[in-house]
Amino acid sequence: MNLLVAVLIPLLGAPLVAWAAHFGRYHAAWAAGLLTALALAVVVPSMPAVFAGETLVTSIPWLPALGLSLAFRLDGFAMLFAILILVIGLLVILYARYYLSDSDSTGRFFAYLMLFMGSMLGIVLAENILLLLMFWEMTSLSSFLLISYWQHRSDARNGARMALAVTGLGGLAMLGGFLLLGHMAGSYALSDILTQGDAIRAHQLYTPTLVLILLGVFTKSAQFPFHFWLPQAMAAPTPVSAYLHSATMVKAGVFLLARLFPVLSGTDAWSVLVMGAGLITLVIGAYFALFKHDLKGLLAYSTISHLGLITLLFGIGTPLAAVAGVFHIINHATFKASLFMAAGIIDHECGTRDMRLINGLWRYMPYTATLAMVAAASMAGVPLFNGFLSKEMFFHEAVNFAKYTTWDWTLTVAAVAAGVFAVAYSLRFIHDVFFNGEPVNLPREPHEPPRWMKVPVEVLVALCLLVGILPAYTVGPLLKVAVAGVLQAEPPYYSLAIWHGVNAALVMSIVALVGGVLVYLGRRPLFKLAQRWHGVLDAPALYQWLLRGILALARAVTRLLDVGSLQRLLAVLIVTALAAGAMGIIPPHVPITGSVPISMPDAASVLVAAALVAVALAAALIHQRRLTALIVLGAVGLLVSLIFVKFSAPDLALTQLSVEIVTIVLLLLAMYFLPRRTPVETDTGRRLRHFLIALGAGSGAGILSWAMLTRPHDPISGYFLDNSVSGGGGTNVVNVILVDFRGFDTLGEITVLALAALGIYALLKDLRLDGPTHDIAGRLWNWDIHPPIMAALVRLLLPLALLVAVFIFLRGHNLPGGGFIAGLVTAVALIMQYLANGVVWTHERMPRNLHPVIGIGLLIAVATGAVSMLLGHPFLTSAYTHVHWPFADFELASAIAFDLGVYLVVVGATLLILVHMGLLHGASHAPAAAGAGAVSGPAGSPGSHSGADAATVRDPARAPAPEPTLEPAD
Repeated sequence: MNLLVAVLIPLLGAPLVAWAAHFGRYHAAWAAGLLTALALAVVVPSMPAVFAGETLVTSIPWLPALGLSLAFRLDGFAMLFAILILVIGLLVILYARYYLSDSDSTGRFFAYLMLFMGSMLGIVLAENILLLLMFWEMTSLSSFLLISYWQHRSDARNGARMALAVTGLGGLAMLGGFLLLGHMAGSYALSDILTQGDAIRAHQLYTPTLVLILLGVFTKSAQFPFHFWLPQAMAAPTPVSAYLHSATMVKAGVFLLARLFPVLSGTDAWSVLVMGAGLITLVIGAYFALFKHDLKGLLAYSTISHLGLITLLFGIGTPLAAVAGVFHIINHATFKASLFMAAGIIDHECGTRDMRLINGLWRYMPYTATLAMVAAASMAGVPLFNGFLSKEMFFHEAVNFAKYTTWDWTLTVAAVAAGVFAVAYSLRFIHDVFFNGEPVNLPREPHEPPRWMKVPVEVLVALCLLVGILPAYTVGPLLKVAVAGVLQAEPPYYSLAIWHGVNAALVMSIVALVGGVLVYLGRRPLFKLAQRWHGVLDAPALYQWLLRGILALARAVTRLLDVGSLQRLLAVLIVTALAAGAMGIIPPHVPITGSVPISMPDAASVLVAAALVAVALAAALIHQRRLTALIVLGAVGLLVSLIFVKFSAPDLALTQLSVEIVTIVLLLLAMYFLPRRTPVETDTGRRLRHFLIALGAGSGAGILSWAMLTRPHDPISGYFLDNSVSGGGGTNVVNVILVDFRGFDTLGEITVLALAALGIYALLKDLRLDGPTHDIAGRLWNWDIHPPIMAALVRLLLPLALLVAVFIFLRGHNLPGGGFIAGLVTAVALIMQYLANGVVWTHERMPRNLHPVIGIGLLIAVATGAVSMLLGHPFLTSAYTHVHWPFADFELASAIAFDLGVYLVVVGATLLILVHMGLLHGASHAPAAAGAGAVSGPAGSPGSHSGADAATVRDPARAPAPEPTLEPAD
C-alpha cells in the first residue's frame, strides 16, 4: 500500500501545488518540495527489506477478468529509479524556484512537474504491465505540458508536438507488444512474466512482440532513428531538461529495456536490434554533439549518445554488460543533471546559451565554472570521476564481446570513436564557455547566481567525485541490489576498484582522451565538413516533410469524403459496413443458414411486426413533412417498447418509453428553427443510389440476423440469471448487470453521456438564433403568457412525477426500475415545467447551473468503485445485506450508491441539453413591438417556419423575447 501512496502523492498533489501559487509565487515550490519529500519518506521504510534481497509486491484488484490490477513492486532496480526520480526531483524543484522568472506561472509549472513525477514513479513501481503502459502514456502527456510550458514560443509548441507524436506512436506499438507478451506469459504481472523467459523466447510470437516493445523503448529513449525529437525538446525550461535527461522520460525506455532483460534478451533478434540501434545512436549522438553551438543542444545530443551506450550494453546481453548498463544509468543521472543546471545558470545570468558568445566566463563565474568543469570531466570519462568507471566497464565488455562474436573489432572501434567525440565535446564545453577569450555582446553582465541556486549542482557534483573516488563505499550496495533486480538473480562478480592494472579497457580510455584532445584542436575542418552535410542529415526536416505529406493526404481524403453533405458521410459509413460484412459471406465459405430451425411466431408478434414495418415505411415515405414524420417515428418507438414487453423486458420497455419522450422533445426543439418540409430531391440517380444503399443495409442486417438465429449458441443470460441474487444481491437481473456485473461499462457510458452534454452546452453557449415571425399560413406570431390550465396542471403533476421517479429508483435492484429510468422520468418531469411555465419561471425555482449535478454523479459512481478497492476487492464490487427491523425487513446494497451516481448524471446531462436547446427559443426572433419579456419555450407548432432555411447567429447580449402564440394578422 505504501507504493500506491507514493505514486498518488505527487499525482493527487498537483492541484494543491497549483492552488498554493495563489498565496505567493514561491508557495508552489514549497508545496512541490514537501510533496516530493513526503513521497520519498513513504518509500524509505521499505528500503531495508529490499537491501536484504526481498521484492515487495502489493496488489489491489481492479479488473481481474481482464488481468488488470493496481499492483506495484519494489525490488532493487525499481528502488534505484525511485531514488533518482525523487532525489533529483527535489533538487530540480529547488533549482527551478530560482530559475523561473517573475512572469512565469510557478503554480502551473510545479503542478505539471508533479504530474510528471507521479507518472514516472508509476512506471518504475508498476507490477502490472498494463498499468505500466498507462503511466507510460501519462509521462508522454505530462512531458508535452512541460516542454510546451512557454506556450508563447513556437519552438516550444513544435518541440512538444514532435515529442508527443513520436513517443505516442511508440506507446501505441508497445501496447500491442504488451498484449502479446501477456498472452505468451499467461499473465500481465511482472512477477509471472519474469519467470517465463525461456517459454517466451521460444514462442512463435516472440519476434513481433520484441519489435513492438522495442519501438516503444526506442521512441521514448530517443534511439536511432527516433533520436531527432529530443534536441527539439530543448525549448523547455532548463529545470525540465535537467529532469527529463537525467532521471526521467528518456530513462523510461532504458528502464523498460532493463526490466524485460531476463525475458527478451539472449536471442539473435535482440542482439541485432538492440545492439544495432544502440551502436548507431552512440556514435551519431557523440558526433553531432561536437558541432552544436547551443549549450543545451550539445548536452541533448550527448544524452542521446549516452542513452545509446546504455542500450548497447543491454544489447550485448551478458550479465556483466547489464552491470555496466545499470552503473552508467546512475552516473549519467548525476553528471547530466548537474551539467544542465550549470547550463541553465549560464543562460540565466548571461541571457544566452550560444557558445560563440559566452566565452571567458571563468573570470565572472569561477565557482559555477568549477562545478561545471567537474561534471564535464565526468561526462568525458576522466579518471577519478564516476563517468570513467562505467565507461571503462563498457570498454571492457566491448573487447570481450568482440572476441567471441562475428562483430570482430567493429564494436571496439565504434566504442573508442564515441569516446573520442565525448572527450572532444566535453572539452569544447569547458574551453569555449569558460576560457577562449572574452564574452561577445551578452544581453546581461554575467555573474554568480543566488547561493541556493548552486546547491543542487554542488550536491550532484559531489556525488560525481565521491562515486569516482570511493565507488564501493558510496554506490556499491545500491548497484548490487539494482543489478539483482534486473537479472532476477545474484549478480556476477565485478569490481568497482579504481585501478585494474594496464589492460585493453585502460588503453582504450587513454586513446579516447588523447584522441578527443586532438579532435578538438583540429575541430575547424570538421566544423566546415559538418556544415556542408547539415541539410542531408537533418532528421527534424525529414520528420516535418513526412508530417506535411500525411496532413496533405488527410486533407485530400477529407475533401473527397466530406463535401458538407451528411448523406455522403452516411453513405460512406453504410457502404463500408456492407463491404466488411460481405467479406464473411462472399465467397460463401460458410453457409448463411444454420442448423437450428426457426419457430413460427404467434399472431400478436406478427401483428406488432407488421405494424412496425408499416410505420417505419411510412416514416421513410413522408420524411419530407418533418412534424408528421416525427410523430410516426414516435410510434416506432412505442412499438419497440411493446416488443420489449412481449419478451418480458419491462426495464427495457420503461427505458425505451422514457428515451422516446426525451428524444421527441429534443427534436421538437430543434425543428423549431427548421423549415416545415425537407427539400425534395429531384435527382433521380441520387434517389436510386440511396434506395440501393438502404436496400443493401436492410438486407445485410436481415441476413446477419438470420445467420445468428439459425445457429446454436450458448447465451450468457443463464449465468446472470443464476448469479444475480447470490452475486449481486438483486432479483432484477438487468439492473444488477448494469450496476454490478458490467458496472465498469455503465461507468464508461455515463462518462460519455456527461462529456456529450458538456460538448453540446459548449456549442449552444451564447448562441442566439433567428426564430420564425410567421406561421405557414402567413399569420404573425403573437406573444402572450403560457396557457394557465397547462401551467397549473403541470405544476400539480411535478410532485407526483418525482415520487414516481423515487419509487422507480428505490425498487430498481429487485423490480423493474433503476437509476437510469428514474433519471429520465425526473428529467421529463422537470422539462415539462420548462415547456409549460417558461425558462425564467422555472429558473427562479431551480438552479440553472447543472454542471455540479453531473460532476457529483460521476464522483459518486467512481467513489463507489474506489471504496471497494480500498477494502481489497475488485473495482465496483458491490456488497449487500438484509436489515431486520421490528416493523420492516429490507435489503441494503452498496450498488444503490452507484445507481445514485447514474441517476444524477442522467438528470444533469438530459436537462443541460434540453434546457439550453430551449433557451435558444427564448432568444429567437420576435416582433419589435413585442418588446422584451419572459424567456420561455414556444407554444406554437414546431416546424412551421416558412422563412429562410439558414439560421443566423444573433447578438448574445440581446434581451430574450417572450413566448409566441398564433393570432390572425391585422
